[in-house]
Amino acid sequence: MNTSPNIASVAALISEPSRAAILTALLDGRLHPASSLAYIAGISPQTTSFHLKKMVEADVIKVDQQGRHRYYGLKDHEVASVLETFLSIAPKIEMKSFRQVTQDKAVRYARTCYDHLAGSLGVKMTDSLLRSGCIEEHEETFVLTEQGEELFASLAIDLKAAEKKRRTYIHKCLDWSERRHHISGALGNAVLEKFLELNWVRRLPDTRAIKVTDVGKKKLEAVFGITL
Repeated sequence: MNTSPNIASVAALISEPSRAAILTALLDGRLHPASSLAYIAGISPQTTSFHLKKMVEADVIKVDQQGRHRYYGLKDHEVASVLETFLSIAPKIEMKSFRQVTQDKAVRYARTCYDHLAGSLGVKMTDSLLRSGCIEEHEETFVLTEQGEELFASLAIDLKAAEKKRRTYIHKCLDWSERRHHISGALGNAVLEKFLELNWVRRLPDTRAIKVTDVGKKKLEAVFGITL
């Protein structure tokens, strides 16, 4: 008798195109109203409600009720990690418009992977940290060195607060567009939040893409040696 968890039920959720579009949109780590997700998936509000109910029941997404309004997001970083893995092995879609090409380019350049940086920017930053000896690569994870602690402390990133979070401190995350690893975990989240606070990067509406500001380009080159 098979006593393993029912993988097929989870796979069935992701295999439906509209649900897959919703889940991919939620990889930006933000909470979205159903109307926004309906627009992104290109389906009616009624159909969106049906799919959202299915995914809430499956414990894949969460719902945050604020008064009469409901906002939806991925359950946690573990769900996000699984979705990113699926994206890394999924075949490329055919680009049928200039808008699609532009959006795809922006997402590959820099994006959020749930709650940390990904895309070319995320991988370049990870490479920079490895080259400078701020992190060391192990089989399953990265390890922050004393030099890395000094670097992040200089950026006023609270490493002790990040360590206390009930999740992996620093982890390898496979980047689906670069096919290489970038840093995730509590430290990866702390870095993204600090970059947003410093206005080195900013979120764009209705997309996972991240815009690197003019200030950010200068600072990333000065601090990490990253040329964008």
